[in-house]
Amino acid sequence: MGRRRKSGRSVNGVLLLNKPIGLTSNKVLQKVRWLFDANRAGHTGALDPLASGVLPLCFGEATKFSQYLLDSDKYYRSTYTLGISTTTGDSEGEVISQQDASNITLQQVQDKIQDFQGEIDQVPSMYSALKHNGQPLYKLARQGIEIDRPARQITIFDYQITDFRPGTNAKVDVEVHCSKGTYIRTLAEDLGASLGCGAHVSALHRFRAGPFDEQQAISLEELEKLREQGSVEQLDQLLKPVDTPVSNYPAVEFDQIMAGFFQLGQEISSNKAFHQGQEGDIVRVFREGGTFLGIGTVTEDGKIAPKRLIVEDA
Repeated sequence: MGRRRKSGRSVNGVLLLNKPIGLTSNKVLQKVRWLFDANRAGHTGALDPLASGVLPLCFGEATKFSQYLLDSDKYYRSTYTLGISTTTGDSEGEVISQQDASNITLQQVQDKIQDFQGEIDQVPSMYSALKHNGQPLYKLARQGIEIDRPARQITIFDYQITDFRPGTNAKVDVEVHCSKGTYIRTLAEDLGASLGCGAHVSALHRFRAGPFDEQQAISLEELEKLREQGSVEQLDQLLKPVDTPVSNYPAVEFDQIMAGFFQLGQEISSNKAFHQGQEGDIVRVFREGGTFLGIGTVTEDGKIAPKRLIVEDA
């Protein structure tokens, strides 16, 4: 007996959503999928419930390329509260220690932040979605189980203080440009430990993910209003093309015959590919006329080998 086909429309493309505070990324994804009546969708990097901001959602064939958005750099604005440590590293957790942070100065914070720039090792939070033997760490943490987590190398490209408000529980506003896999709550906790007073994230907003910023994103509230006012098909106009997650890669165009062979999984000779990159480079492949076929990799002899193909008219 074959697998049961998911209900809903065949929707293909990328929606840039400005996630609201208070909902998990998966809850938002399922809500948006329902609004679009889409049979397949996925997000590209979870945001915590307390976080808002840019959350690209991939529908249909675009989900095949979601990893490329997952791997992209992220940009955050966050507020750290000094002097209070919590179980989760953010304001949703229980307070585990409190100290007077009124003696902490802006200069001290600036000096310590310098230690967390460039390539650094970071131990993921127990309240992250990373899995151990198939179980998300946050589920184990809620059971009082702590797992030894190896440090992972991340890159903090830019880390700036935008405001500092001294006091017993001093507030530090920061902007962070970081590589994938960076936990802002861990940055806050590590800064608090370095200052000797503890800290947690009390506000978090992702204002950019890869090439997309918040100005391009639509809110869930706006999306719901549009759905109420018109047909579900009208929402499709908000979607970016299927190749959006890989739009930073060069494009190669094949004629009808070459495109057909490419779709059958064959390597295709292309002088354009040879001139546009070196062995292993990724290219977007289009049929003459503009139809996106998928992505390929440049071979040693300049051919293009299929890497990820889409199903046309899916």
